[in-house]
Amino acid sequence: MLTINDLKNGSLMMIEGDPYVVMSVLHQHIGRGGSNVQTRIKNLRTGRVFERSFKPADQFKEAEIEKMTSRFLYKNRGEAWFDEVGNPKNRFSLKEESLGESVIFLKPNMEVTAIKLMSDETGEILNVELPIKAEYKVTEAPPAIKGNTAQGGTKIVTIEGGATVNAPLFINQDDVIRVNTQTGEYVERVEKA
Repeated sequence: MLTINDLKNGSLMMIEGDPYVVMSVLHQHIGRGGSNVQTRIKNLRTGRVFERSFKPADQFKEAEIEKMTSRFLYKNRGEAWFDEVGNPKNRFSLKEESLGESVIFLKPNMEVTAIKLMSDETGEILNVELPIKAEYKVTEAPPAIKGNTAQGGTKIVTIEGGATVNAPLFINQDDVIRVNTQTGEYVERVEKA
């Protein structure tokens, strides 16, 4: 069992039957009163993030998680389909809304990490983690207009998969760029068309 003193960034725990990961922890002590812990936690089933505070008496069961290297295949009817790397017969799907905002950065054959809850024998797949940085081909880029640096010299480009990214003016269609999949920000140009 975990107590509030065991909670730290990345801790995995079960609350009311759902697995959560702790994203941030703030220990608070209120005068003569007791202490509590303010946390930001993410539900691994739904992808929802919210804040919750816990008291010293609270205890949690540790979530048993296993990670599996997987590959994104395609999207169909609101579901994203994946398979296990090295075992293509082991296919699974997740609802697009459960993947959260990261779904727009999925591209065919992208390697991801599937998160499995090991509380029973089957190993329910909860979600997938994308690589922090990934390379994408620019599918649409408006031309750079000379003297258009009022916005700091950036323009909005569309990358494969349909996501839009704020990129420097020198990025053109068919360039390959690296994007941070957690923030949606442009990192660098990988190769020029």
